[in-house]
Amino acid sequence: MAMTIGVDIRVLLDAQYSGVAEYTLNLLQALIKEDKLNHYVLFYNSAKNLEANLPKFEALNVRLVARHWPNKFLNYGCFKFLNRPKLDTLMGEKLDVCWLPHFNFVAWPKAKNILTIHDLSFLLYPEFFSVRKNFWHRQLNVSKLVRGADNLIAISENTKRDIVALTGFAAEKISVVYSGVSADYRPLAKDDSSLLAVKQKYNLPDKFILYLGTIEPRKNLVGLIEAYNYLRKQYSALAEVKLVLAGGDGWKYKAIYRSAKNSAFREDIKFLGYVATADKVALYNLAKVFVFPSFYEGFGFPPLEAMASGTPVVASFASSLPEVVAEAGILVDPYNSADIGEATAQILLSVDLSQQLSQAGLIRAKNFSWEKTAKQYLEIFKI
Repeated sequence: MAMTIGVDIRVLLDAQYSGVAEYTLNLLQALIKEDKLNHYVLFYNSAKNLEANLPKFEALNVRLVARHWPNKFLNYGCFKFLNRPKLDTLMGEKLDVCWLPHFNFVAWPKAKNILTIHDLSFLLYPEFFSVRKNFWHRQLNVSKLVRGADNLIAISENTKRDIVALTGFAAEKISVVYSGVSADYRPLAKDDSSLLAVKQKYNLPDKFILYLGTIEPRKNLVGLIEAYNYLRKQYSALAEVKLVLAGGDGWKYKAIYRSAKNSAFREDIKFLGYVATADKVALYNLAKVFVFPSFYEGFGFPPLEAMASGTPVVASFASSLPEVVAEAGILVDPYNSADIGEATAQILLSVDLSQQLSQAGLIRAKNFSWEKTAKQYLEIFKI
């Protein structure tokens, strides 16, 4: 029997997509491609008409519903204090399933309510977030939001453990569903025109270590810069290798830029800013090694994208990253900059090790696809 599935797509309104927005878009596209039986109602709210900014969902079983209430009024005045209108009322349909791909203010409807939780870093490491962001998380009242859900989907076993420990939600009602990786991420031929185009666009060096992600403390970028300083001091043979940090600014990023400015090798450290999704594949392919020494990740898209692109990976052994990288990369202590630097140097100095990790990463990445993720979601929707 066909179901009506309501999806909150408010995370897709941002001009620059973060990991959560990319997750939601890729998974939703895979669900719609896979599922021709059920009816999808996609809801967003904005005081301005932002439909032109949204991706196109043109399948016959998809309907877009927009409301134009002031966000503060809807979130705080209605959802938080009145617990209405229910989301099905806003969508204008009786729902069988209501899916929130991320935390948000909501009045749960009478339906099977499912919430996807990417991570609980804001509860574990509030010091990594701005005052404004911590205030928003407190107002959101995650414990209440979780209690309103019938089922939770965690994107890693590590996230599931955190959910149980921090919210007390029943473990048997939490499904672990790993994210996918787009087929766009793949090794490119050396003469692929996009490689030269991206290299020229960002004025990239011939040899570089790459980080890609938000510029914020949780990503341990001060530690990465210290690791680069160590590598350059210890290995004169790597003098031509630069450090490239790609990604938009998050919060509390000033210390990161200050660390780069104070480095003896500051002229060889380059910040690219936000990188368009279309440029990422070439960027990964151009890098000699991808380093992701984050303190905490709910899943960790960039290492997976790098592996799928055939780029050797160094990643932190913290939180969920071992679940993603496994033995296909080198896992390091994020609190030990020398450890990060040594692992990176060994890959740069050994063609054999670099090729071995490249092949291992390609094999590992084949375990993750959006089609597989979508099929698991559909099974959960049916239960």
